[in-house]
Amino acid sequence: MASALQKLRAVHLYRHSLKTMLSWAVRREVFYVEQEKIRAEFDQLNQLDDPIQIDRALERGEARLRDHLHPDPYIVPYRPGGSLYARNPPFDPSIHVHLDFGREGGH
Repeated sequence: MASALQKLRAVHLYRHSLKTMLSWAVRREVFYVEQEKIRAEFDQLNQLDDPIQIDRALERGEARLRDHLHPDPYIVPYRPGGSLYARNPPFDPSIHVHLDFGREGGH
């Protein structure tokens, strides 16, 4: 029986495996085929009952994921590290904007 921590590690490993695969296989038809292979591996290992075997399988999967990391992973554009993240950074606090449209002098 898998512990809660092992289940959490498995979910994390599965999600990150899919995200890594998305960086390698940009075309969706290729990604879907690879996603099915990854899911089949996880379903096959889902039948393990011994906690030691589960830990070993998770360690092998995490090592395999580290070996297959993409050198330039896909990042959602508006997330940190993405191409749109902080494209328009906030103004410097020393810059003041007057919205009185010509009546700034307090007349």
